[in-house]
Order: sequence, then structure tokens, then C-alpha cells
Amino acid sequence: MITSLTEYAGFWRRALALFIDILWIAPLLLFISYMLYGSHEINSGTLPIEWQSVFLKDFWQIFLINEVLPALLIILFWISYGATPGKFLSDCKVVDAQTGKPITPKQALLRYLGYYLSAIVFFLGFLWVLWDKRQQGWHDKMAGTVVVIHDEATIPLHQLESYH
Repeated sequence: MITSLTEYAGFWRRALALFIDILWIAPLLLFISYMLYGSHEINSGTLPIEWQSVFLKDFWQIFLINEVLPALLIILFWISYGATPGKFLSDCKVVDAQTGKPITPKQALLRYLGYYLSAIVFFLGFLWVLWDKRQQGWHDKMAGTVVVIHDEATIPLHQLESYH
């Protein structure tokens, strides 16, 4: 539930979460690429001589590995757990901006697509977190989400005070 006591995750906490996520996603993608193409293409950065087959066949494999796979992983983490591993370690959670409940698959997809919009204009959509009162980036606004500092408590503090 979103209340006046809800603590929104700020820019630096979210940047740390992104950095942590890069630390597990990048090696995973490199490993998959290595398994498919071997070390030559990864180390040299050159395409095989048969560029036409690379463009037609390998382009789609590369696109699936580098774009679709990370998107699916991140979206599945958001839907299943409300956070990626980086957000877990940063003690953050992505929730619905109105209810504070877990996000829907539609919100997760919109949020991920919103990353591209947030990045395309000099990363201004990500920097927007610095100025927004709820610390939402453009991708959050598009999807109707907020990133909150995860709280294990199930009862808000103002309710706990009434028990004494």
C-alpha cells in the first residue's frame, strides 16, 4: 500500500541496482554467445567472411540473445518478485504507483519499453528520478509504477503507534 510513509528509492540506489544487474546479465550473455559462436568472434569483434549469412541468420540470434533474452529475464523478475537481483540487493521493489501492489505483465512490458524512451533523449528519462517528488523516471510514469524501498513490515508505523 502506498502511504505517506512510503519511502521511494532514489537515483543513486537505483543506479547501484542497475550496476549490480549489469554484473550478472553481461557475463550470462557473453557465456551464451561464446557457446554459440566460440571465442574468435567474441575476442576479435569481427564478423565471419560469410557476412550475408551472418546478416540473415546470425543477426536474429544475436538480437535474441542481446535484446530479447535480457528483456524477458528482467520482465519475469519484475512480475514474479517485484525486483531484479540488483534491486533485491539494493532493498528496492517495483510496485504499482497507485496501490503499492505487484505490477502486472502489461506494466512490466510498458516499463521495459519505457527504458528506451528514457534513454533516447540524453538519458533524461532516467535523470528525471532526481527531480520527481515520487522519484519516478519516465519509464515509471509510462507504466504507472514506482520503486520503493522494500519494507518487511506488514503494518504501517502509524498503526503500530496506536497499539501502545
